[in-house]
Amino acid sequence: MNSAAPRSGDGTIGKALEVLDLVAQAERPVRFSELLAMSPHPKATLYRLVQTLTNLGMLRYDVDRQTYAPGLRLVTLAHAAWRQSSLAPIARPYIDTLSETVGETVHLAQLDGGQVLYVDKRNAADPIEMFSQAGKVGPGYCTGVGKAMIAFLSDEACETALSQQAWFAHTAHTHTTPESLSAEMETIRRQGIAYDREEHEPGIICIAAPILSETGRSIGALSVTTSTARKSLDDLSQLAPHLQSTARDIAQAAANWQFPSE
Repeated sequence: MNSAAPRSGDGTIGKALEVLDLVAQAERPVRFSELLAMSPHPKATLYRLVQTLTNLGMLRYDVDRQTYAPGLRLVTLAHAAWRQSSLAPIARPYIDTLSETVGETVHLAQLDGGQVLYVDKRNAADPIEMFSQAGKVGPGYCTGVGKAMIAFLSDEACETALSQQAWFAHTAHTHTTPESLSAEMETIRRQGIAYDREEHEPGIICIAAPILSETGRSIGALSVTTSTARKSLDDLSQLAPHLQSTARDIAQAAANWQFPSE
Protein backbone atom coordinates (compact mmCIF):
# COMPACT_ATOMS: atom_id res chain seq x y z
CA MET A 1 0.00 0.00 0.00
CA ASN A 2 2.86 2.29 -0.78
CA SER A 3 1.90 5.63 -2.28
CA ALA A 4 5.27 6.15 -3.94
CA ALA A 5 5.43 6.25 -7.72
CA PRO A 6 6.63 3.05 -9.40
CA ARG A 7 10.36 2.83 -10.05
CA SER A 8 11.69 2.47 -13.57
CA GLY A 9 12.47 -1.20 -12.95
CA ASP A 10 8.92 -2.01 -11.87
CA GLY A 11 7.82 -2.56 -15.49
CA THR A 12 4.25 -3.35 -16.43
CA ILE A 13 3.19 -4.18 -12.89
CA GLY A 14 4.47 -0.83 -11.65
CA LYS A 15 2.60 0.99 -14.42
CA ALA A 16 -0.60 -0.89 -13.64
CA LEU A 17 -0.33 -0.03 -9.95
CA GLU A 18 0.21 3.59 -10.91
CA VAL A 19 -3.09 3.54 -12.82
CA LEU A 20 -4.85 2.03 -9.80
CA ASP A 21 -3.35 4.78 -7.64
CA LEU A 22 -4.74 7.44 -10.00
CA VAL A 23 -8.23 5.94 -9.90
CA ALA A 24 -8.13 5.60 -6.10
CA GLN A 25 -6.83 9.14 -5.57
CA ALA A 26 -9.70 10.60 -7.59
CA GLU A 27 -12.13 9.37 -4.89
CA ARG A 28 -14.88 9.12 -7.51
CA PRO A 29 -15.44 7.31 -10.82
CA VAL A 30 -13.24 8.83 -13.55
CA ARG A 31 -13.36 8.94 -17.34
CA PHE A 32 -10.49 7.73 -19.48
CA SER A 33 -9.79 11.31 -20.60
CA GLU A 34 -9.25 12.31 -16.96
CA LEU A 35 -6.83 9.43 -16.39
CA LEU A 36 -4.97 10.39 -19.55
CA ALA A 37 -4.58 13.96 -18.29
CA MET A 38 -3.12 12.68 -15.00
CA SER A 39 -0.98 9.84 -16.35
CA PRO A 40 2.55 10.14 -17.79
CA HIS A 41 1.85 7.25 -20.18
CA PRO A 42 0.94 7.56 -23.87
CA LYS A 43 -2.72 7.07 -24.75
CA ALA A 44 -2.21 3.60 -26.26
CA THR A 45 -0.21 2.37 -23.24
CA LEU A 46 -2.71 3.75 -20.76
CA TYR A 47 -5.65 2.26 -22.67
CA ARG A 48 -4.00 -1.18 -22.70
CA LEU A 49 -3.33 -0.98 -18.95
CA VAL A 50 -6.87 0.14 -18.17
CA GLN A 51 -8.38 -2.63 -20.31
CA THR A 52 -6.21 -5.29 -18.67
CA LEU A 53 -7.09 -4.07 -15.17
CA THR A 54 -10.77 -4.04 -16.08
CA ASN A 55 -10.62 -7.56 -17.51
CA LEU A 56 -8.96 -8.75 -14.29
CA GLY A 57 -11.63 -7.16 -12.11
CA MET A 58 -9.25 -4.63 -10.58
CA LEU A 59 -11.21 -1.81 -12.23
CA ARG A 60 -14.93 -1.61 -12.95
CA TYR A 61 -16.22 0.12 -16.07
CA ASP A 62 -19.64 1.81 -16.06
CA VAL A 63 -20.91 1.62 -19.63
CA ASP A 64 -23.63 4.24 -19.15
CA ARG A 65 -21.41 6.85 -17.51
CA GLN A 66 -18.21 5.74 -19.29
CA THR A 67 -16.26 5.87 -16.05
CA TYR A 68 -13.78 3.66 -14.21
CA ALA A 69 -13.81 2.86 -10.48
CA PRO A 70 -12.08 0.30 -8.22
CA GLY A 71 -13.30 -3.19 -9.07
CA LEU A 72 -14.66 -5.82 -6.73
CA ARG A 73 -11.48 -7.89 -6.95
CA LEU A 74 -9.46 -4.88 -5.80
CA VAL A 75 -11.93 -4.26 -2.97
CA THR A 76 -11.59 -7.90 -1.90
CA LEU A 77 -7.79 -7.62 -1.86
CA ALA A 78 -8.01 -4.35 0.07
CA HIS A 79 -10.17 -5.96 2.75
CA ALA A 80 -7.74 -8.88 3.01
CA ALA A 81 -4.83 -6.45 3.41
CA TRP A 82 -6.78 -4.52 6.04
CA ARG A 83 -7.37 -7.72 8.03
CA GLN A 84 -3.89 -9.21 7.66
CA SER A 85 -1.50 -6.27 7.45
CA SER A 86 -3.03 -3.48 9.48
CA LEU A 87 -3.51 -2.88 13.17
CA ALA A 88 -7.14 -1.87 12.60
CA PRO A 89 -8.92 -5.16 13.42
CA ILE A 90 -6.92 -5.61 16.62
CA ALA A 91 -7.14 -1.97 17.69
CA ARG A 92 -10.84 -1.43 16.99
CA PRO A 93 -12.22 -2.06 20.52
CA TYR A 94 -9.45 -0.01 22.10
CA ILE A 95 -9.93 3.04 19.91
CA ASP A 96 -13.71 2.78 20.40
CA THR A 97 -13.20 2.99 24.15
CA LEU A 98 -10.65 5.80 23.87
CA SER A 99 -12.92 7.92 21.66
CA GLU A 100 -15.81 7.48 24.07
CA THR A 101 -13.61 8.34 27.05
CA VAL A 102 -12.05 11.52 25.66
CA GLY A 103 -15.00 12.65 23.51
CA GLU A 104 -12.77 13.55 20.57
CA THR A 105 -11.74 12.06 17.23
CA VAL A 106 -9.23 9.19 17.41
CA HIS A 107 -6.96 8.17 14.54
CA LEU A 108 -5.02 4.94 14.06
CA ALA A 109 -2.15 5.09 11.57
CA GLN A 110 0.81 3.15 10.22
CA LEU A 111 3.88 4.33 8.33
CA ASP A 112 4.20 3.55 4.63
CA GLY A 113 7.18 4.83 2.65
CA GLY A 114 7.72 7.67 5.10
CA GLN A 115 4.09 8.73 4.80
CA VAL A 116 1.13 8.24 7.12
CA LEU A 117 -1.52 5.71 6.17
CA TYR A 118 -4.67 6.22 8.22
CA VAL A 119 -6.06 2.71 8.83
CA ASP A 120 -8.95 3.58 11.13
CA LYS A 121 -10.78 6.54 12.63
CA ARG A 122 -13.42 7.16 15.28
CA ASN A 123 -15.26 10.45 15.09
CA ALA A 124 -16.25 12.47 18.12
CA ALA A 125 -19.94 12.85 18.92
CA ASP A 126 -19.61 16.32 17.40
CA PRO A 127 -17.19 15.64 14.50
CA ILE A 128 -14.90 18.22 12.93
CA GLU A 129 -14.21 18.44 9.22
CA MET A 130 -10.57 17.48 8.57
CA PHE A 131 -8.29 15.86 5.99
CA SER A 132 -7.70 12.51 7.64
CA GLN A 133 -9.95 9.57 6.76
CA ALA A 134 -9.34 5.81 6.92
CA GLY A 135 -7.51 4.81 3.75
CA LYS A 136 -6.03 8.23 3.12
CA VAL A 137 -2.30 8.92 2.99
CA GLY A 138 -0.89 12.01 4.70
CA PRO A 139 2.53 13.52 5.30
CA GLY A 140 4.76 12.15 8.03
CA TYR A 141 6.64 15.33 8.96
CA CYS A 142 3.70 17.55 9.93
CA THR A 143 1.19 15.18 11.55
CA GLY A 144 1.23 14.00 15.13
CA VAL A 145 1.01 10.31 14.23
CA GLY A 146 3.69 10.73 11.56
CA LYS A 147 6.16 12.37 13.92
CA ALA A 148 5.40 9.83 16.66
CA MET A 149 6.21 6.92 14.34
CA ILE A 150 9.27 8.44 12.63
CA ALA A 151 10.82 9.38 15.98
CA PHE A 152 10.95 5.73 17.04
CA LEU A 153 12.49 4.33 13.86
CA SER A 154 16.11 3.20 13.83
CA ASP A 155 18.59 5.93 12.94
CA GLU A 156 18.92 4.64 9.38
CA ALA A 157 15.17 4.20 8.87
CA CYS A 158 14.51 7.62 10.40
CA GLU A 159 16.95 9.25 7.99
CA THR A 160 15.29 7.45 5.08
CA ALA A 161 11.81 8.51 6.20
CA LEU A 162 12.89 12.14 6.53
CA SER A 163 14.38 12.03 3.02
CA GLN A 164 10.94 10.97 1.71
CA GLN A 165 9.14 14.06 3.02
CA ALA A 166 8.00 16.95 0.82
CA TRP A 167 8.73 19.62 3.46
CA PHE A 168 5.93 21.74 2.02
CA ALA A 169 4.70 24.54 4.32
CA HIS A 170 1.03 23.65 4.77
CA THR A 171 0.70 26.34 7.45
CA ALA A 172 2.90 28.90 9.18
CA HIS A 173 3.67 26.24 11.84
CA THR A 174 4.95 23.50 9.50
CA HIS A 175 8.51 22.21 9.77
CA THR A 176 10.09 22.78 6.36
CA THR A 177 13.50 21.11 6.85
CA PRO A 178 14.75 17.93 8.56
CA GLU A 179 16.93 20.10 10.80
CA SER A 180 13.98 22.05 12.19
CA LEU A 181 12.27 18.79 13.15
CA SER A 182 15.30 17.10 14.72
CA ALA A 183 15.09 18.81 18.12
CA GLU A 184 11.42 17.93 18.42
CA MET A 185 12.19 14.30 17.57
CA GLU A 186 14.42 14.12 20.66
CA THR A 187 11.59 15.48 22.81
CA ILE A 188 9.14 12.97 21.32
CA ARG A 189 11.47 10.07 22.13
CA ARG A 190 11.92 11.34 25.67
CA GLN A 191 8.24 12.02 26.41
CA GLY A 192 6.66 9.33 24.23
CA ILE A 193 4.21 11.93 22.93
CA ALA A 194 4.02 14.03 19.74
CA TYR A 195 1.87 17.01 18.85
CA ASP A 196 0.43 18.51 15.70
CA ARG A 197 0.44 22.23 16.43
CA GLU A 198 -1.67 23.28 13.42
CA GLU A 199 1.16 22.01 11.22
CA HIS A 200 -0.95 20.25 8.59
CA GLU A 201 -4.28 22.11 8.75
CA PRO A 202 -5.09 25.51 10.28
CA GLY A 203 -7.14 25.15 13.43
CA ILE A 204 -6.55 21.38 13.76
CA ILE A 205 -4.39 20.11 16.64
CA CYS A 206 -3.65 16.66 18.04
CA ILE A 207 -1.69 14.67 20.57
CA ALA A 208 -0.22 11.36 19.39
CA ALA A 209 1.58 8.35 20.83
CA PRO A 210 3.55 5.61 19.07
CA ILE A 211 2.45 1.99 19.30
CA LEU A 212 5.69 0.17 20.05
CA SER A 213 6.60 -3.50 19.81
CA GLU A 214 8.43 -5.30 22.64
CA THR A 215 11.72 -4.32 20.98
CA GLY A 216 10.70 -0.66 20.82
CA ARG A 217 9.96 -0.74 17.10
CA SER A 218 7.18 1.55 15.92
CA ILE A 219 4.32 -0.50 14.45
CA GLY A 220 1.80 2.32 14.38
CA ALA A 221 0.52 5.38 16.18
CA LEU A 222 -2.60 6.67 17.84
CA SER A 223 -3.84 10.25 18.09
CA VAL A 224 -6.59 12.33 19.64
CA THR A 225 -7.50 15.19 17.32
CA THR A 226 -9.62 18.28 17.82
CA SER A 227 -9.82 21.95 16.84
CA THR A 228 -8.39 25.05 18.49
CA ALA A 229 -11.97 26.26 18.84
CA ARG A 230 -12.68 23.36 21.22
CA LYS A 231 -9.44 22.67 23.03
CA SER A 232 -5.90 23.92 23.51
CA LEU A 233 -2.66 21.95 23.34
CA ASP A 234 -2.55 22.11 27.14
CA ASP A 235 -6.01 20.51 27.24
CA LEU A 236 -4.80 17.74 24.93
CA SER A 237 -1.71 17.14 27.07
CA GLN A 238 -4.04 16.08 29.89
CA LEU A 239 -5.15 13.17 27.71
CA ALA A 240 -1.63 11.75 27.41
CA PRO A 241 -2.12 9.02 30.07
CA HIS A 242 -5.27 7.71 28.33
CA LEU A 243 -3.55 7.80 24.95
CA GLN A 244 -0.36 6.07 26.06
CA SER A 245 -2.27 3.43 28.02
CA THR A 246 -4.37 2.61 24.94
CA ALA A 247 -1.24 2.47 22.75
CA ARG A 248 0.32 -0.04 25.17
CA ASP A 249 -2.86 -2.15 25.20
CA ILE A 250 -2.90 -2.29 21.39
CA ALA A 251 0.80 -3.17 21.29
CA GLN A 252 0.24 -6.02 23.74
CA ALA A 253 -2.76 -7.31 21.76
CA ALA A 254 -0.67 -7.19 18.58
CA ALA A 255 2.36 -8.93 20.08
CA ASN A 256 1.70 -12.24 18.32
CA TRP A 257 1.01 -10.66 14.93
CA GLN A 258 3.52 -9.86 12.22
CA PHE A 259 3.07 -6.42 10.67
CA PRO A 260 4.94 -4.97 7.70
CA SER A 261 7.99 -3.10 8.94
CA GLU A 262 9.05 0.27 7.58
